[in-house]
Amino acid sequence: MHHVSEFEIAREDDRRFRHLVESISDYAIFMLNPQGQICSWNQGAERIKGYAKEEVLGQHISIFYTPEAVEEGKPQADLQQALSLGHCNDEGWRLRRDGSRFWASIVITALFDANGKLDGYSKITKDMTDRKRLEERFRRVVEAAPNAMVMVNSGGRIEMVNAQTERLFGYTREELIGESVEILVPEQFRHKHPQLRDMFFHNPQSRPMGAGRDLFGRRKDNTEFPVEIGLNPIETEEGIMVLSSIVDISERKRLEQRFQLVVESAPNAMVMVNRQGRIEMVNAQAEQLFGYLRSEMLGNPVEMLVPERFRRQHPEKRNMFFNDPKSRPMGAGRDLFGRRKDGSEFPIEIGLNPIETGDGAMVLSAIVDISDRKQKEMRIEVALKEKNFLLGEIHHRVKNNLQIIYSLLDLQASRINDPVVQDMLLDSQNRVRSMALIHQTLYQSNDFAKVEFGSFLETLVPTLMATYGINSKNIRLKVDVSPVHLPINLAIPCGLLMNELITNALKHGFPDGATGEIVVGLSQNEQSKVMLFVSDDGVGIPEELNFEQSETLGLSLITLLAHQIKGSLTIHRHHPTRFLLDFLVEDI
Repeated sequence: MHHVSEFEIAREDDRRFRHLVESISDYAIFMLNPQGQICSWNQGAERIKGYAKEEVLGQHISIFYTPEAVEEGKPQADLQQALSLGHCNDEGWRLRRDGSRFWASIVITALFDANGKLDGYSKITKDMTDRKRLEERFRRVVEAAPNAMVMVNSGGRIEMVNAQTERLFGYTREELIGESVEILVPEQFRHKHPQLRDMFFHNPQSRPMGAGRDLFGRRKDNTEFPVEIGLNPIETEEGIMVLSSIVDISERKRLEQRFQLVVESAPNAMVMVNRQGRIEMVNAQAEQLFGYLRSEMLGNPVEMLVPERFRRQHPEKRNMFFNDPKSRPMGAGRDLFGRRKDGSEFPIEIGLNPIETGDGAMVLSAIVDISDRKQKEMRIEVALKEKNFLLGEIHHRVKNNLQIIYSLLDLQASRINDPVVQDMLLDSQNRVRSMALIHQTLYQSNDFAKVEFGSFLETLVPTLMATYGINSKNIRLKVDVSPVHLPINLAIPCGLLMNELITNALKHGFPDGATGEIVVGLSQNEQSKVMLFVSDDGVGIPEELNFEQSETLGLSLITLLAHQIKGSLTIHRHHPTRFLLDFLVEDI
């Protein structure tokens, strides 16, 4: 029976180990003699460096170094470091057989025999070109970032910065690399910063730093400025690091402060609400209007300012606004109410304005207490009702009195046989009938504040023709009016005046059986000056007639009415007969 010696076992183990090493393809693993010449070569070395085994055995390792590194004595320095320290770890550019370069991570280990004499070196090389390319791309992205970028390791040391960091903080890159990141933090916050940093590394995830807190940076000259920081964990071969994106928000803070000053000095209550319905900002007027302290409102739902009976519908209406944000009044066509801290309610008007902020879209509400206005509106409404009631009573009394006067005139006419007196009584009856017609037409307009006088004339003129029994086939009527609104105290005298002008044209402008045209006009210019006119192509006014004193034509009444409404009257005697009246609405 053959016994295997320890030497044979060792030789077999060595053979297996060499076979294992030679079959590895991801790493170049080979041996060097004490002078640095290559003694072995595995598959990984052939794949990475491109040399066949027979081409490289006996060659010095300097063939793998770049000309610059050889000139600097890098190969000998690496071997010397391995001899002195036991090993040499390095990264750098190396050469392949075809002259192309690759980024290598190497470990050279010194090997000694049993007597402590140098027996040679082992060298392990890994091709890190892909990782190097990714790192370079990452560095270029960081360098080109518009914000300051600072990468920090778990020990709080700065590993990388970009040019924006140098500009923002006033340090050079060399002054920052390797330093504690607290160099960029104001002194009053430095003692807390390591603890906060450790909290991030225990739960690394992308997020803003210091949510809900004001953050500040510190420049080399010790000046401080407000910042916004985003934290992003980065996996590296050296472990997890944090890449911080730092933005100087000094200008934003100035604008926010200016905005807050504007809001604070606004004459109305101002309440700013976020998309979730939480109150973000209020001014002193809001405190005064609702009775809450600012601290009691901030962060609470805006529904606290809404009466309880409306609270359920309010979130839906708020969401509708955020889905279509634009400046507009709230609750158009509806009565809105606010609720004070003491539970009392009051009518309000609200203007909504969308605001874009760093925390997203918000709505700024301008709130006005309209209690005084509502009370005035109620008083006006009561007064109008009382006025309408009074005018209704007056209308009925005037109507009854005119009917009595008309009946008395009719009674007198039936008892008197004198034709001249009968004509006078008949003319008086027609005047009473016209006055009743005018009064009835104005009353039926249903608006005692303003009368649309053009429509009134369109109704009045045909009725007058029918009242006086004028044959419309013989006399043509043309009404040319614009829509002009007159107050009732102006419409009544104007109605009486137009009645006199039209009836005079009907009675005296045309003999029996004559034909012709009567034109009634109404217009208003940009200065609110109103012109009324009546013209006809009848016989005109006789020369010998003094129309200012004539009761026959009723022109003295026309003059009196014209003076009453502060208008000017022009009467043309001859064909065509024309009566013009102009006045200012504001004068009445």
